[in-house]
Amino acid sequence: MNKIIKIDQEKCIGCGQCISACPFDAIELKDDKAFVIPVKCRGCKQCIRMCPVRAISI
Repeated sequence: MNKIIKIDQEKCIGCGQCISACPFDAIELKDDKAFVIPVKCRGCKQCIRMCPVRAISI
């Protein structure tokens, strides 16, 4: 089973690059911060590669 990503809200700058990278539409912006939608996340790590501030982890 894939692990769901975690987004560090303190580090997130709300750039949206993770949203563009996610093939499963598992990330959305709320109050200028990225949030994961757990039921959609497949743990593919595409968002981790795209985050310029390293706010995303598994």
